[in-house]
Amino acid sequence: MIPYKAPGWLPGGQAQTLWPLLIKPQPIKLRRERWDTPDGDFIDVDFLDGPPEAPLLVLFHGLEGSARSHYAISTAHACQKSGWRLALPHFRGCSGELNRRPRAYHSGDSEEIDWILRRLHVSNDHRRINAAGVSLGGNALLKWAGERGISAAELVTGVAAFCPPLDLAACGHHLARGFNRIYTQHFLNTLKARSAARLRLFPGLFDAVLMHGASNLFQFDDAVTAPIHGFAGAADYWERASAKPWLKSISVPALVVNPKNDPFLPARHLPSPADISPSVRLEQPATGGHVGFVSGSFPGNLDWLPQRLLHFFLFETS
Repeated sequence: MIPYKAPGWLPGGQAQTLWPLLIKPQPIKLRRERWDTPDGDFIDVDFLDGPPEAPLLVLFHGLEGSARSHYAISTAHACQKSGWRLALPHFRGCSGELNRRPRAYHSGDSEEIDWILRRLHVSNDHRRINAAGVSLGGNALLKWAGERGISAAELVTGVAAFCPPLDLAACGHHLARGFNRIYTQHFLNTLKARSAARLRLFPGLFDAVLMHGASNLFQFDDAVTAPIHGFAGAADYWERASAKPWLKSISVPALVVNPKNDPFLPARHLPSPADISPSVRLEQPATGGHVGFVSGSFPGNLDWLPQRLLHFFLFETS
């Protein structure tokens, strides 16, 4: 598989991050299932069906993402073309309907990852699954793989993560600076709206004044994410939810792709070979942006990420 390199007509990490929003392919019609969770909530999972014997890929989305995110749509197209089945679970509240319980989702939500993978494993006739995650979903998946160690091989052939924010403190503080604040504002717009709706269902769940006044992700996580998920504060959450310390404990084949010009995570905070187990493969191309990976001539396409993903599971996990 050819390493990623951005086309010459699309320079810079910011442009490479934003351009995919303009070339997002047409969605494929997917089948949706609603699953009741053990704690009385629900999640929605979208499926690209196929023959039962076809490989199954599960893709966990990023912060405020969904099955309609550009990387999810391009992966669905690649799976359809290759004859693979695809499962796209939505984290709680991300499928277009507010979830029932006070909790939402977060970057270290490995327990939710575990429950989803176990249910898919059973429905897949106990055959192992190919598990991947993008951004937040990639971080949570890698954390899960590190926590489970060798037992992760009971459920998955391997794991792949694209642009995971492995060091949440470095990522969160970097997103509060300069042009990156445009991404923070985008996330806060939907996070605050959903949090306000949740607060109407559960008065007193968190401090509404602090939530509405949050101007960066640290302030939001300190006011909302941390208290509703059992963390002492944003600093505690960011430390405990980061996947980077777990990379040494991963036993299944793992692919971790982090472009060095990703505006979400400075290259100096990326893991080195000393930070990983022998099962982990680091790919850190000079370009790509944050889940950009545009390829081809103008106006470009989004084929590289799904092709790298399928190549990894086809040829690098045996």
